[in-house]
Amino acid sequence: MNKLQAPAGALLQDRLKALTPARLQGMRRGIEKESLRAQPGGGLALTPHPAALGSALTHPSITTDFSESQVELVTGAHPSVEATLEELTQIHQFTYRVMQDIGDEMLWVSSMPCDLPTDETIPIARFGSSNVGRAKSVYRMGLSHRYGRRMQTISGIHYNWSLPDVTSEQYFALIRNFRRHAFLLLYLFGASPAVCSNFVAGRQHELQQLAEHTMYMPHGTSLRMGRLGYQSDAQASLAVSYNSLEGYAASLQDALTRPYPAYEAIGIRNPGGDYNQLGSTLLQIENEFYGTIRPKRVIFPGERPLHALRERGVEYVEVRLMDLDPFVPVGITAQTMRFLDVFLLHCLLADSPPDTPAEIAELKHNQHHTAARGREPGLRLKRAGAEVALTEWGAEVLAQCAPIAAALDAAQGGSAYGDAVRSAEATLRNPDSTPSARVLDTMARDFGNSFNRFVRAQSLQTRATLLALPFTAGQQAHFAALTQQSIEEQKKIEAADTMPFEIYREQYVSPQRLGTPAAAQA
Repeated sequence: MNKLQAPAGALLQDRLKALTPARLQGMRRGIEKESLRAQPGGGLALTPHPAALGSALTHPSITTDFSESQVELVTGAHPSVEATLEELTQIHQFTYRVMQDIGDEMLWVSSMPCDLPTDETIPIARFGSSNVGRAKSVYRMGLSHRYGRRMQTISGIHYNWSLPDVTSEQYFALIRNFRRHAFLLLYLFGASPAVCSNFVAGRQHELQQLAEHTMYMPHGTSLRMGRLGYQSDAQASLAVSYNSLEGYAASLQDALTRPYPAYEAIGIRNPGGDYNQLGSTLLQIENEFYGTIRPKRVIFPGERPLHALRERGVEYVEVRLMDLDPFVPVGITAQTMRFLDVFLLHCLLADSPPDTPAEIAELKHNQHHTAARGREPGLRLKRAGAEVALTEWGAEVLAQCAPIAAALDAAQGGSAYGDAVRSAEATLRNPDSTPSARVLDTMARDFGNSFNRFVRAQSLQTRATLLALPFTAGQQAHFAALTQQSIEEQKKIEAADTMPFEIYREQYVSPQRLGTPAAAQA
């Protein structure tokens, strides 16, 4: 029997044996974590991004996402889970100290937003007067016209992951398998089964009333990743294939250059001359394409992400479906991160046949079903034209993860990776132990089924926990210096600008900036 005929498990084992401990130790991971700033009563904070946190445009660790009220905390790429969490914790500590100095706001610890004001009152992030800063704000204005501001306030954790000597072709194989098995992550780590009623006011939805101001799905895992989350009719028309860098790039190029009538009707500028959006194509820029995972490459200043991918290939993947864990001060545990390491290695090592339009449709169905009903007893998902129980399919994946965890433990020492997989197996057998079930149970037991009261209490507790942790004078000085450097860097960028913004915008969205298919790397 040759390798092509070997059973999936044997093929995976062969590939695992080829991974040296040195390569496994070369694994890197980093985190980007979004959180809304909230008022003590659970409403959205409408204050500007605190000046003492530095420039949102240029700070390496503290920025904003869609809204001026949405803080994004970013770690570097680290060789260990512990080092990543240590940096993430310190960024949180500094952020909370700054927030405490100027008022009583807190970071909202749920992926689903706090009590929101009217859509037009949600403040869009501001990045200063430079062309690059203005472009970031105009892009967000475009998102608000296209999808509404409420949807953009949903927050999550992105897990950036790489392994040495992985080709673009192998990263795309990983991505295909990730999309196939993403239902398991939604089940195991989804933590957003409920939401404030005002989030869905005036929208079509399938949620049920739980309490006066709370809607939910009884067996939901991650409303953020379901039909309420980052969805749009326009993007529903994109059946992007992940079979190769060339094919993926061609799909994105089409979406970035194809005029879209509904967006053409919005116009690039309003009658008063203010900008509505960066462009009127189906996607304004690459980041507007919503997916559970993205191929990524660090870009040069001013470079388009698609150009970077075509020129230099995939450098790492960005996992985008993780909810904030409201029971954990920084939103994610070391054990969850270790499971993600194992899961991503499994996606890389397992056989990964090409995707098809039929399979892409099945994966969308599975994502929506697991997000809305993942803990429902006997829930079945679609696989290759047939149906399979979520728990049965999940158990198959976890069984294949066990030897990968053992290899990681052998390379790193200890049993933490094996423990992470064993914990996942226990959670698969017991839906009541999932974060989504624990959220609903705690809401019912302690908060009269109120989503807002539950998250408010967890947010206040998180703030107290992080403020109580030791924070040295040296750590404070380090972050204060980053604040000052970022402010000075923004001023330099603004002083160096000479080009009128309209010319800058036209050049930035020009198809010529997207690179050429011929330059794509294998």
